[in-house]
Amino acid sequence: MKRRYWIGKMIVFGIVMIALFGYLTMMLWNWLVPELFNGPVINFWQTMGLLVLSKIFLWTFGKHGHNGRGRAGWAPYWKEKWNTMSPDERERFKQKMKDKWCYKVPDSTEGK
Repeated sequence: MKRRYWIGKMIVFGIVMIALFGYLTMMLWNWLVPELFNGPVINFWQTMGLLVLSKIFLWTFGKHGHNGRGRAGWAPYWKEKWNTMSPDERERFKQKMKDKWCYKVPDSTEGK
């Protein structure tokens, strides 16, 4: 009897949490999207549909990530690669990443 009571309570709690999440998402959408992007105002069921659609398109199914490497991802691969590089190769790699991804302040003398 107690077990059935707790299972019922957890199911109700889960439904309430899903509804609350949907309501908060709807309120956030209706607060931001129409004002910023001239988008539509949506109702609760449209919000729930968008959440399901985002689950289908963006989230993973099952235990493994998209790349089939599980939770570890690419970290073991790059750790092994880094450990097998010589110090000179590491410096070249660091410089290449810095040139590619770090912000460069525009030189004020260029173009004059």
